Amino acid sequence: MSMFKPSMLTLALISAGVASSNVALAQENDTANAEEQQKVEVIEVRGFRRSVAESINTKRFANEVVESISAEDIGKLPDSSIAESIARLPGLTAQRLDGRASRVSVRGFSENESATTFNGREQVSISDNRGVEFDLYPSEIMSGVTVYKTPSASIEAEGIAGVIDMQTVRPLSKGEQVIQFNGQFEQTSFDKLNPDGDDKGFRGTISYIDQFADDTFGVAFAYTSMSSPNQEKRWNSWGYPDVETPDGNSYSILGGAKPFVRSSTLERDSAMLVLEYAPTSDLNMTFDALYVDFSDEKILRGIEVPFGWGQGTRTPLAVDDETGFVTSAITEGQRVVVRNDFEERKAELTQFGFNLEYQVSDEWSFEFDASRSEVDRQVWSIESYSGTGRGDNNGVADDLGYTFNSGNTGAQFTHGLDYSDFNLIQLGSPLSWGNSGALNNHYGLTGTKYQNTAQDGFINAPEVEDELTTLKLAAKKLLDNEYINSINFGISYRDREKTKLSEGYYMTLADFSLSNPGMLVVPEQYRLGTADLSFIGMGEMIAYDTRALVDDGYYSLMAESLTDSKHLTRSWTVQEEVTAAFVQANIDAALGDVPVTGNVGLRYVRTEQSSQGYAFSVDADGLVVAEPTDISHDYSHLLPSINLNFAITEDQTVRFGAAKTISRARLDEMNASIDASYNPERPDENGNYWSVSGGNPSLEPKEATGFDLSYENYFSAEGYFSVAVFYKDLNEWIFDGVYEADMSGIADPATGLVPEHSTATGSGKVNGGGGDLWGYELSLALPFNLFADELEGFGLLASHTGVEQDVEAPNGDEYELPGLSDSIQSFTLYYERYGFSARTSMRKRSDFKGDIYGPGFSTDQVAIQGETIWDAQIGYDFGESGIAGLEGLEMTFQVQNITEEPFVSLQGDNSLQVRDYQDYGRTYLLGFKYEL
Repeated sequence: MSMFKPSMLTLALISAGVASSNVALAQENDTANAEEQQKVEVIEVRGFRRSVAESINTKRFANEVVESISAEDIGKLPDSSIAESIARLPGLTAQRLDGRASRVSVRGFSENESATTFNGREQVSISDNRGVEFDLYPSEIMSGVTVYKTPSASIEAEGIAGVIDMQTVRPLSKGEQVIQFNGQFEQTSFDKLNPDGDDKGFRGTISYIDQFADDTFGVAFAYTSMSSPNQEKRWNSWGYPDVETPDGNSYSILGGAKPFVRSSTLERDSAMLVLEYAPTSDLNMTFDALYVDFSDEKILRGIEVPFGWGQGTRTPLAVDDETGFVTSAITEGQRVVVRNDFEERKAELTQFGFNLEYQVSDEWSFEFDASRSEVDRQVWSIESYSGTGRGDNNGVADDLGYTFNSGNTGAQFTHGLDYSDFNLIQLGSPLSWGNSGALNNHYGLTGTKYQNTAQDGFINAPEVEDELTTLKLAAKKLLDNEYINSINFGISYRDREKTKLSEGYYMTLADFSLSNPGMLVVPEQYRLGTADLSFIGMGEMIAYDTRALVDDGYYSLMAESLTDSKHLTRSWTVQEEVTAAFVQANIDAALGDVPVTGNVGLRYVRTEQSSQGYAFSVDADGLVVAEPTDISHDYSHLLPSINLNFAITEDQTVRFGAAKTISRARLDEMNASIDASYNPERPDENGNYWSVSGGNPSLEPKEATGFDLSYENYFSAEGYFSVAVFYKDLNEWIFDGVYEADMSGIADPATGLVPEHSTATGSGKVNGGGGDLWGYELSLALPFNLFADELEGFGLLASHTGVEQDVEAPNGDEYELPGLSDSIQSFTLYYERYGFSARTSMRKRSDFKGDIYGPGFSTDQVAIQGETIWDAQIGYDFGESGIAGLEGLEMTFQVQNITEEPFVSLQGDNSLQVRDYQDYGRTYLLGFKYEL
């Protein structure tokens, strides 16, 4: 029998209905306190304070080490973005993409090392890999998020960093009808940076919850629509080459820059449906569905400025003595490329799930769960070039200078030409960058002065499909035992297939030929005015409708994959079939007078993976020759775990957790598409005649053995503090290396015959190396009414996380884990009383390595500087006003990124060599909620 007894705090929260499933679990441990419950003063809190109390209780009564966000009601998570809410949790942070929090890191690990589930089921992703981009999921339809930092055997997902579970509402648990309308008006602090961009937006949600048939059948439905603007002023450099001087010294100089202004509009329509049926107290069935239609349109205009890698005569004007970096220079006789780009990223997500729980007897219960989720993503990214003349030495040149700003904000340019003149700046290829043999051959340009000048633009058009089916059958047996109160066991199956198809198209003006190699003045009907580049000193530049020009046939398109093999390298299918079985004993014991709860379990996971792609070379005519590949691999793991919770007093708990965990390789690293060449004359140093480079379908998961120890003190309904330390021993990490590949059945591109030798030396990603990661977390939730009754309603949430690593590649080199910031802080100061609410929040992280989209939508890793982001919100609940007819109305006003914190990435270790400086400005949001 458990010795745990609910505290006065717990009973008050139960009476108020604040804590739901986790508090109910604690209540089950001792039900003999009815008289004490009747004497407890009920603490009734609403709004943000209620969500804080619920989150604290989820953490308090969980068997694992968890962090939680709880919405007071559907559509009422504390932030407009679910990623921003998650990023405020202790030990968690987010990377911004295009100004929005999207990718979430847990305890120093990137998004690819954690698993994301939706109602307990693993999720597909719109990215090329496993990491979920959370801006796909609307916060308006979520009832909460739980982050499992330590695993248990029964959790249906694997991740070294942890598992992030998003939850929808359960309508029967709500117990009342809810009809609610949410709306939010949005505006950026920048005026329109592009004449055809947006600086204002709106999002709206309609939600309905009800119960029927004597509360045996429940319905929850929500529909939300969003049109959210985002704008950016971006400095972007190509790189910083070293230049030798005649006296034998050297300096580094700006190779070139591509600054631009971006206007984006994220449009998202989402629908959520939950049907719950409980005809008896022993049977519960739940069906949930989620549909998301996602579209992100970007308008980008800027000027590519060659410098160290350009034409003209360069003269350094100022050099940093410490680094040898040229901070100011001028180049005479330089031509530039004026860019009018357009990008549309579309995605459609569908998710269906069914769950059945049946209590067969007092001792036995069963669970069946099935789900299907799919996502399709298409990208159409258009680059359009214009300038003063076609080719390197035609048209008017300019004298350009640059001076780097203080800090890391990039450089300011000086110029002499008017880039807003539609007669001067015309459509066409101003520099000879288009070195496609296919274009030269098609237009007869080879050997002429117009060779490599037929590329007047480019289109990247990758597509991704991700499909996942899951099945689970589990059982629970209650035991009459002084140590173990129940045992869970079950089996599950996951079948996932992700396909990426990469393609690109050269754009050439439809009327272009060797006999007509000129430029084209932008037709009047496609002119949009100008875009302002004064933030980097380039003034106004021409703005035109690139998408309409392409749609109306002003350009001819030629597939890049005809002569460039990289699209086949980036095209692949990866399949995974994961079969798992688990057994878990749930602990309810005592160590002397100290109650001990938790679980100990074992999870067996077998994975059968395969990848289909292409092995290819280039024939004598310059065309890509490809052979299909199909490579399979399988592996299995035993993953033990233990979670122990020692209730040293009613309000104090010590937790210990230990587990072995895995994170599967990134999907793009496992692809079977490779460059291939065959040398029949002699083998290489490994005895192989084939050599390949590309993906490695034989990669196995990264492994970690982790330990967690924490102390938690719950000193009030809205207050606690905790201290935690954690350690992970990392093995089988993935690095660049050499491996052996099977080329059975693959023909030699030179002869078309299948050679006798079928093994190849592959260069790419391999398992090996590893090291240690360790850190600590400090968390505090502090209501100020502890100090004085006059401070009722004031409170503070704060956390600090420190992380260190010692990881080495197989060759002994030091390696920095992607996503790892060695210092993470979060802070929220709030007030909520008498209907009025106000809070300000900060999240801060130190420098880290992060993934961004590179050329052709490949994934590149760059050094990203740390950032501190401040947000604030005020609101009023008219239910406290006493005004008739306004009882259900709440109003809020938010300011995001108050200090206009930029996103900064560097080129190498020199802080002066800025790769990206992205200024997003602020975002203002005015919202309302009305409940009937």
